[in-house]
Amino acid sequence: MSFDPRTQMDRTRDTDRARGRRNQVLAIGLSAVVVAGLLGFGTYMLLEKSEAKERTQESEAQDSKQTEQEEGKLAAEPIAGEKTWDAKLLTREHVETGVTYPMRPPVGGNHNPAWLNCDGVVYEKAVPDVNAVHSLEHGAVWVTYNGKASGADVDALSSRVRSTPFSLMSPYEGQAGAIMLSAWGKQVTVDGADDPRVARFFAKYVQGAQTPEPGAPCTGGIDG
Repeated sequence: MSFDPRTQMDRTRDTDRARGRRNQVLAIGLSAVVVAGLLGFGTYMLLEKSEAKERTQESEAQDSKQTEQEEGKLAAEPIAGEKTWDAKLLTREHVETGVTYPMRPPVGGNHNPAWLNCDGVVYEKAVPDVNAVHSLEHGAVWVTYNGKASGADVDALSSRVRSTPFSLMSPYEGQAGAIMLSAWGKQVTVDGADDPRVARFFAKYVQGAQTPEPGAPCTGGIDG
């Protein structure tokens, strides 16, 4: 029997080709598995992020709805000791001169054409009545205090005001109570920052029904 080296070489080449094809098929298959895995993982992560975003939005919506419901309940509660002035009797002319108001702090009347910025602003010094009254006309609540108010109460009320659009705060010497809250035609003296009437007053009168000019801004005015 004779041995043909060419036949052996052909068989070797065939074997190598077959092995190469198998390796190629395996490589393609492995690549496909890796790509599929990456695509699956990417899809999973996108779905997770989407679901997490939806859960966050639902939670925020529920929190907002709950907050509105709580504020609605607070606004419906009576405010003991509250004083009210007839809004029809509170004049609203713009004047460039000083105005003598019948109450301190004032809750309405003629006022300066420029309003005080009241988008959660805490003033360290006294502010002009004529500008603050204009802010009340826009629906702001004005928190005032004198030297009898405790530092803790001033700090707590400052924090509330800074987190509440359409509110402002300033010292006011000469007022009857240590801490007073004013809105257009409304006013109350409270015992401290934790007095429940504070939350009720804010809920009821920040952009409340008493506002003569709903929709008017609390920015773009002057700073004291």
